[in-house]
Order: sequence, then C-alpha cells, then structure tokens
Amino acid sequence: MTKSSETPLRTETATLGGGCFWCTEAVFREVNGVVDVLPGYAGGATKNPSYEEVCGGGTGHAEVVQVTFAPDVLSYRDVLEVFFSTHDPTTQDRQGGDVGTQYRSAVMYNSPEQRAVAEGIVTELNANLSWGKKVVTQVVPLATFYPAEEYHRRYFERNPERGYCQMVIAPKMLKFRKKYSERLRPAPG
Repeated sequence: MTKSSETPLRTETATLGGGCFWCTEAVFREVNGVVDVLPGYAGGATKNPSYEEVCGGGTGHAEVVQVTFAPDVLSYRDVLEVFFSTHDPTTQDRQGGDVGTQYRSAVMYNSPEQRAVAEGIVTELNANLSWGKKVVTQVVPLATFYPAEEYHRRYFERNPERGYCQMVIAPKMLKFRKKYSERLRPAPG
C-alpha cells in the first residue's frame, strides 16, 4: 500500500490464456513488476461460470489469468514474451495433457495498443518460426473476465505436494526461473 503522499503505482492489466491457469499464475507471481495475478475465465458465453462448467468445455471460456503489472518496471511486450515462452502457443486447444477449448492459447487485449503489440509478436514468432511451426494463439478483445473460485488462487504455492503441481508445474517453474533469472522478483529481506 502506498502512503497518501506518494504517487500511486501506475498499473495495466493483461489477460492471458496459456492452458491451465495454475501454471500461468505460478509463473507470473514470480516476475518482477507484476503486482497481482488472478486466475479466472474469459472468452465464453455463460455468465459467472464455475470451474466444473468451464472444464466441461461447453461454456466457451478459456482458463486465463489477469496479470496486473507496473509498466514502468515491466512492459506489456515483456509480459507477452514471458507468456509466449512459458507455454506452447502452437497447439490448438491443448497444453500437454490438458485438452479442450478451455485450454486454448489466447491473448485477450484491453486496448488497441495491446492488440497491436500482441499481433506484432505473433507475426514475429511466425516469421521466425520460433517454435518450429505456426503460432495459433488467439488475439481477441476481452469482453468479460470472471474470477475463478478462491481455491484456485495461489494454487501451486498452497498445494506443492499435489501430483499435478509436482509433475507439471514444478518442472515448468524450474525452467522458467533458469531462463528468466534476471526478471524474477527480488527475494524478500
């Protein structure tokens, strides 16, 4: 919390679908310049969907995270570079063993500027074939974001012993921390 005499921190929000939101949230919680990460659902037609409804695949929503970040520390392009390098943006409606439209790769933009940056990065990745094949990430406007149920928040942090956390998220986090050591949030103290 800032003191009233200090200038409030300027923030922006990015809404990203990179498969399971537990993985994406865990990554962004460690990025310097990220103020908050909230898992949720976006891109579908059902109002206030539950996790069970979204997992059933009938709502049209994707599991997403809203990343609130300080653009004076971390640019939107930086956020997207981390996003694109920490999931497979070339698989249609799939991330590893998670299959269905709810696990699609998506950037849901909040402004024309965000759209331009996201489309530019997709164009660059496809021109360079950075992933060895074309990126299928959707770049679409954000309509409505629905926060996920409380038990999904900080899932990896609160459930490190769970099988999914040990087998999927922990290895992803080790790879992420090695690749982005310079972008990690400073250790407390």
